[in-house]
Amino acid sequence: MGVAAPAASATPTDVAPDAVAAPPGDNLALTPPMGFNNWNSTHCRPEFNEEMVRGIADLFVESGLKDAGYEYVNLDDCWALPERDENGKLVPDPERFPSGLDALGDYIHSKGLKFGIYTSAGTKTCNPAGFPGALGHEVSDAQQFADWGVDYLKYDNCNNQGVDAVERYTAMRDALAATGRDIVYSICEWGQNQPWTWAQDVGHLWRTTGDITDTWDSVMSIFKRNVELAEYAGPGHWNDPDMLEVGNGGMTDTEYRSHFSLWAMMAAPLLIGSDLRVASEETFDILGNTEVIAVDQDPLGRQGTVVSSENGAWVLSKEMADGSRAVALFNESDTAQHVGTTAEAVGLPAADAYEMRDLWEHESYQTAGTISATVPAHGIEVFRVSPDGDWAQYPSAVEVGASAVQSEAGTTAELTTAVTNLGRTPAKSVSVDVAGPEGWTIEAGSATTSPALATDAALTTDWTVEIPPGTPGGSYDLTVTADYRSPRHQPRQDSLTVEAQVLVPPGEGTSYVSDLAFVREANGQGPVERDTNVGSVAAGDGTPITIEGTVFDKGLGTHAPSTVEIYTAGRCDVFSAQVGIDDAAGAGGGPPQRGSVTFEVWADGTRVAATGVLNGTAPAQPLTADVSGASFVELVVTDGGNGKNSDHADWADATVSCTA
Repeated sequence: MGVAAPAASATPTDVAPDAVAAPPGDNLALTPPMGFNNWNSTHCRPEFNEEMVRGIADLFVESGLKDAGYEYVNLDDCWALPERDENGKLVPDPERFPSGLDALGDYIHSKGLKFGIYTSAGTKTCNPAGFPGALGHEVSDAQQFADWGVDYLKYDNCNNQGVDAVERYTAMRDALAATGRDIVYSICEWGQNQPWTWAQDVGHLWRTTGDITDTWDSVMSIFKRNVELAEYAGPGHWNDPDMLEVGNGGMTDTEYRSHFSLWAMMAAPLLIGSDLRVASEETFDILGNTEVIAVDQDPLGRQGTVVSSENGAWVLSKEMADGSRAVALFNESDTAQHVGTTAEAVGLPAADAYEMRDLWEHESYQTAGTISATVPAHGIEVFRVSPDGDWAQYPSAVEVGASAVQSEAGTTAELTTAVTNLGRTPAKSVSVDVAGPEGWTIEAGSATTSPALATDAALTTDWTVEIPPGTPGGSYDLTVTADYRSPRHQPRQDSLTVEAQVLVPPGEGTSYVSDLAFVREANGQGPVERDTNVGSVAAGDGTPITIEGTVFDKGLGTHAPSTVEIYTAGRCDVFSAQVGIDDAAGAGGGPPQRGSVTFEVWADGTRVAATGVLNGTAPAQPLTADVSGASFVELVVTDGGNGKNSDHADWADATVSCTA
């Protein structure tokens, strides 16, 4: 947990990584800590209590998470009463924890696990209720923690009274050391004072960003900041991009796999933030993937680095203790795309071929040096690539790729598939097929078989896809299946799911955009809402669109950064809207600059209209754009260049005027 608070009065001077003091010689956190923290799933709600925490400890053992490496069961804010006792001691909340924290610690330890706790390096913690912080009470509080059997302290940054960050966090380091108990020390000052430059001899891990939320945009923002700090991480001192959101419901399972994998590639602490008592099987599968966990927990302690990033296609490489490389092929974009690199580019020595272990499919392949895949939108592929071992015992890696399909019902679309052999040995008896929904006709216009594909050779096939008349607009799955044989191996089969979008053009006359189908949408907080503003995160939690007191019945509620794409089929000429920041973001009585955005209209990839930066005090502004002849129109909101805080952006009365 952590909310905005006054920064410390002094910011430490940058220090080069090789000049930073050595990590504490306590042999703690030699690999990134793994465990659980309740905050992301419960905050301070009543369900955060002794029963829940004991249940999580039980589940760690019963589910196999303990065996997978998770060991810390940590309490976050709201475990204490608002006031200290007459002796200045912290008092656990007797309603939440009737047995006391020493008994809770004993229970967690009885399971072979470790016990963690939270407080702040300020006079109060971050919760508005104002629970006691440790500033000025470091020695007493540290001793209480030790007496309760605490093994991990998360030390937040709220209400710090402007005291220098290094001074505050060093004081608690010394107090913890004086107890004589081994306690992993997590510095949670949100990266405000660049802790990566000074905290290596103060704590074992340090937050590099503000708090995570259960949204794709939050994960991406934090990833992009934390991944740049690889040089500062290592055994006993870790960059901390905050806890895991896996399983909390705000993202898809594909996005959660990417979130988990990226944290592992960055050698980040893996602290589960979902309530495991109600978690899905898929959540347990993601959190319990021991091959991805092994990347995070590798004893060499390297943080992965960026090999390339272009058009949302990311390649990350992480050096491993056994000489292999963990390689992540990550697709940040909203459509599937090819992501690739080479063994040389990720830092491996030259070799005839390499073993390429798929850490999500749990299968090994051979590659002549190309590491690539067609990765779904917001998806990731993670491989462990090694020049050692008998690579010839594994089948060739084969990449299955396909172009996107977009067309109207009753028309014929074109599709191209490619089956590429990445292996050193030939892929033999190669064939490809495409299947679609019932009633769709898919026919090949070129060869669908090849007797053999040499290294880097591809079987490329053109297809026609007939979409039946009357097919409702929306997304449909096409499945591309490749069959092949590798020498000395049984038949193999790989498949790829391709999204086919059936487009519906606007009708004649003027149509509200909120009544049209979206080709694509991306939103900085929750989904794009139709005819309401964006409320919080859940779909449908908005209220009427209101800009400086004016209420609108129709429109789109978005949150920067946001993109909404619609199909106009070359039949529309004018887009029009009233745009501004919704009153729910604080305009009309809130802080004057709360929320600032720009609105842009793009037609077939060209920006055709835009506002300047609008803030939370501006009334609705008219925005009109000439979109004549465009097949697609995108409505884009940016954060105005100062972050996305309270950027609830409304496209009120958004319409397009079209001909038949």
